[in-house]
Amino acid sequence: MAKSGRVLTDWRPEDPAFWSQTGKSIASRNLWISVPNLLLAFSVWMVWSMVVAKLKLVGFTFTTDQLFWLTALPALSGATLRIFYSFLVPILGGRLWTTISTLSLLIPAIGIGLAVQNPQTPYWVFVALALGCGLGGGNFASSMANISFFFPKSGKGNALAINAGFGNLGVSVMQFVVPLVVTLGAFAPVVGAPQVAVEKGVETQVWLQNAGFVWVPFIIAAAVAAWAGMNDIASARASFAEQAVVFKRKHNWVICWLYLGTFGSFIGFSAAFPLLMKTLFPSVPVMQLVFLGPLVGAASRALTGWVSDKCGGQNVTHWVFLALAAGVLGVLHSVGGLGAPSSFPLFFASFMWLFFWTGVGNASTFQMIPAIVRADMPRLLPDTDGPTRLKTAEMESAAIVGFSSAIGAFGGFFIPLAFGNSMKATGGPATALVVFLAFYLSCVAVNWAFYGRKTSLLHAPSQSSKMELAA
Repeated sequence: MAKSGRVLTDWRPEDPAFWSQTGKSIASRNLWISVPNLLLAFSVWMVWSMVVAKLKLVGFTFTTDQLFWLTALPALSGATLRIFYSFLVPILGGRLWTTISTLSLLIPAIGIGLAVQNPQTPYWVFVALALGCGLGGGNFASSMANISFFFPKSGKGNALAINAGFGNLGVSVMQFVVPLVVTLGAFAPVVGAPQVAVEKGVETQVWLQNAGFVWVPFIIAAAVAAWAGMNDIASARASFAEQAVVFKRKHNWVICWLYLGTFGSFIGFSAAFPLLMKTLFPSVPVMQLVFLGPLVGAASRALTGWVSDKCGGQNVTHWVFLALAAGVLGVLHSVGGLGAPSSFPLFFASFMWLFFWTGVGNASTFQMIPAIVRADMPRLLPDTDGPTRLKTAEMESAAIVGFSSAIGAFGGFFIPLAFGNSMKATGGPATALVVFLAFYLSCVAVNWAFYGRKTSLLHAPSQSSKMELAA
């Protein structure tokens, strides 16, 4: 294979001989180096949700509304950064950008470790740190766009599901690790003195700064691995102007709507779940349970990508949104929104159900993207040959993967904010849940109208097969 340093100048994943001889091993190496980098990005992105839940215990006097805002801001900045990050891999190369974007996680990790040690730290500093955690959220768009270039059509769904699923697992890893490390004073000489946490009248020592500092050595190691072991693909290079054509593509915006419902729900529920559960069920040991939700969602995404490859993402997505609607009804019932007394077992089980189906939906919607773009290419580029259409489809698919991930991530902002506003206005989350229910039902309708019907684009294989035969 022709190489120039770490740049792959001959990359043909759709060629079976090339793929089996050299392509698969290179793609797999890049995928498995990408995974820990993305996992750390998610850990830093969502670490704020765990830190916020403990701020009052160590002497900070922020209101509940201010705390919900702090859980929402990382998603806002992360989603906004994704819009830009989604176009950077074809411009700078996946290897360089993965290294830079991973090293940027040191900023919020170290900042959190310093700020939480002083209860007099002003609120605006925490706002800035919450926005800084969004650097981790931005990484997802570039990571997914990068990995999409390495794999053939038949394996894209599974590869993207593995990268995203194990990346999403960073939320669960963080929610499991942080409660452990903040109780350990082993690194006290390095990270600072403990704080006194008061909960239910009982005083304990905690090292809340460990929630940030614990990630520092892993971030450095992952960045070094990315620089030493990843590749750039020469044919994947494209300017922003070339990629910006996706803003004119109707299906880009349709997928954004659907992904807002799947990933937006996953990241929004991950951010809001600890504080919501602690507020509604104060007697429950929240910190021992919250990691299970993101764990279920990440695992279902990583392990169900093959289902969409086999059955069609549009078919899986249909059932995903019906299941999410059912899950919201379960949560509504558990918090007394349908007239019954509140029930923590039903609340927790309903959220686990929601997390599971968001993971399945994350995989299915991303599986749909390359199939949709390829099927639409003959209409968009009727006067071009097969290889040109394939290359254009690859570039546009990667751009849509990145951009839709950016729009989807705004769910991480709106969901905690919706819960916060609902709690402030009515004393409970029922109003927010009704809005979520209506949104999921709209996603069922949108998916059916554009992709689920017998006459839809994805049920007309002759178009995409023509392009592949021409290639």
